[in-house]
Amino acid sequence: ICIIVNNAGVLVVYLIIIGDVMSGSLHHVGVFDQWLGDGFWDHRKLVILVVVVVFLAPLCALDKIDSLSLTSAASVALAVVFVVVCFIIAFVKLIEGKIESPRMTPDFGSKQAILDLLVVIPIMTNAYVCHFNVQPIYNELEGRSPQKMNRVGRITTVLCVVVYASTAISGYLLFGKDTESDVLTNFDKDLGIRFSSALNYIVRIGYILHLVLVLPVVHFSLRQTVDVLVFEGSAPLSESRKRSLALTAVLLALIYFGSTMIPNIWTAFKFTG
Repeated sequence: ICIIVNNAGVLVVYLIIIGDVMSGSLHHVGVFDQWLGDGFWDHRKLVILVVVVVFLAPLCALDKIDSLSLTSAASVALAVVFVVVCFIIAFVKLIEGKIESPRMTPDFGSKQAILDLLVVIPIMTNAYVCHFNVQPIYNELEGRSPQKMNRVGRITTVLCVVVYASTAISGYLLFGKDTESDVLTNFDKDLGIRFSSALNYIVRIGYILHLVLVLPVVHFSLRQTVDVLVFEGSAPLSESRKRSLALTAVLLALIYFGSTMIPNIWTAFKFTG
């Protein structure tokens, strides 16, 4: 049940981020609105629905996790591009003296600030969301052995730490106290450097593509867990294409509805964590 709640919550978060970036949020302008102006095409629910049906459903319908190897590699590459671009922007602004000195210690000035600090703990637990995929990855690893799997685990852990720490540092340097829970929404305004508009689009669209490609990996373990819980004693899911497709459709529908009802990723992370 914990795996189901955690993975489903993270998938909802991914869709919320996609909606925030592409159609905008309360205080930020979306990519479609900047490109095409206000219209039905930037309606949040419609944007998320199109992404789910056109892009996510075909990837999530795949039976084996090794079928997602290329998309996973592409998602990592896009995440690295995101981090590199953010660091370049932060470095340029730092050299030009356009970055204010960030606050380096937590704010204990109010009860709400303390509660917000405590909320960080359950959010951090989401870092373990992909550990559920270790067993199926090991099963499908070519020439598998405990030593090889340990090496894979160490490399991916280091890569994740570097990517997410770099994202946090560069994002906070750029936006300081104005950093949103979804930092991508901060990239809707002039960054104060050359090619600001182009860099904004590269960061936002690149990371949205990253989420689209990584979401099926998280969905895979969610589907496997739900199948074991609901259809205990049945044949393996890989041997029942109809059951696999039905579960995929139901889960994507529930995740879609969740993403349209939960207001922001902060709320979702607090619950799932």
